[in-house]
Amino acid sequence: MTTSNADTVFDHSIPQLYETHLVPLLFEPYAVDLAERLAARSLERVLELAAGTGVVTRRLAAVLPGDVAIVATDLNQPMLDQAAAIGVARPVEWRQADAMRLPFKDASFDAVVCQFGVMFFPDKPTAFAEARRVLRPGGVFIFSAWDRIEENEFADVVTTAVGTLFPTDPPRFLARIPHGYHDKATIARDVAGGGFATPRVETVAARSRATSARIPAVGYCEGTPMRNEIEARDPSRLAEATDLAARAIAERFGRGPVDGKIQAHVVSVES
Repeated sequence: MTTSNADTVFDHSIPQLYETHLVPLLFEPYAVDLAERLAARSLERVLELAAGTGVVTRRLAAVLPGDVAIVATDLNQPMLDQAAAIGVARPVEWRQADAMRLPFKDASFDAVVCQFGVMFFPDKPTAFAEARRVLRPGGVFIFSAWDRIEENEFADVVTTAVGTLFPTDPPRFLARIPHGYHDKATIARDVAGGGFATPRVETVAARSRATSARIPAVGYCEGTPMRNEIEARDPSRLAEATDLAARAIAERFGRGPVDGKIQAHVVSVES
C-alpha cells in the first residue's frame, strides 16, 4: 500500500469538519480506551504521534496525573492548530513532527501512542523503529488501526455510494488508507521490522452514532482526504457526492438518528 500526497493533506476546512463531525462519530470511544490503557502505568513523559485535532490528547490530559508531561505531534500543522484552539485541561506541548524522523532524543519517553495514524505512515517499520528509539526500556508503544472497511459500516456505505458518481475511477481513499492496514500478520511483521517483540493485537468493536445521516456523510466526504479525491475528479461535484452519501446512509440506517458498527485493532508492545 502506498500513500500519495493527497492522502495526507488535511487543510482548508478539513480540520474543522474532522473535529466537529468525525471525532464524536468515530474517535472518542477509542480515545477513552487508549487513555485507560495508560492510566494504570507509572509514567513521566508521553509522546503522541498523529495527534490530529487532539481527541486523544484531551483524554490523556484529563486522566493522567498532572506531573506527566504530554507531547502531542502531527505532520499537519493545520490539525495541530485546531487542537490547540480547542485546548486541553492542562499544559501540553504541541509540536509538528514527522513520525518517520522524530526530533527527540533516544530513550526520552515512557510511552508512545498513536490513534489511527499509522495507516498514513509511508514506511511503517521505519516509523515503528523511531517509536522504539525514543522509548525508554520497559516503555510501551500503543497504536490503533481500523479494521477492514466492511466491518465499518458508514465508511463502507459512503465509499460505495460516492463511487457511483465516478464509476470508471471511484474514490477509494477510505478503503485504501484508513481501512487498508487491517491484516494482523502484516501489522505484526511491521512491528517486528521496527525492532519490537511480537505485539498484542486486540480487535475492539464499538458503535458510531449521529443525530442524522448527513453528519457521517459530511464527515467522510468533506472532513477527510476523500475530499481531495472527489475534487481532483470534479470539484463541482463535492456537494453532490455528500448528498448522495447522506441518502445512502439514510436508506440503510434510517432518516432519523443513525447507528453503525465500527471496528479497529488496538496494538500494544513493550520496548
